[in-house]
Amino acid sequence: MADGTTRVFTWEEGARIEVRNLGGEIVIEANAAGLKTLAGHLLTLAQDGTPDGAHLHLEESNGLEGGSVGLVLERCDDD
Repeated sequence: MADGTTRVFTWEEGARIEVRNLGGEIVIEANAAGLKTLAGHLLTLAQDGTPDGAHLHLEESNGLEGGSVGLVLERCDDD
């Protein structure tokens, strides 16, 4: 991160997260551990000192279930 502080994104054991694009809407389906994981990721991005533009990519090869579309969680402090 730009402030020199490392942000740690942790995963709950057994987390399952699937992201689907249904055309007009995106569905994020997750078990309880997956929802806690996503909440933790969002809280990490919301920490004081986290710079504008900090982001996390989630993909099939990075935490999402097979067949999922990619998901980017990004902090944007622009008004």
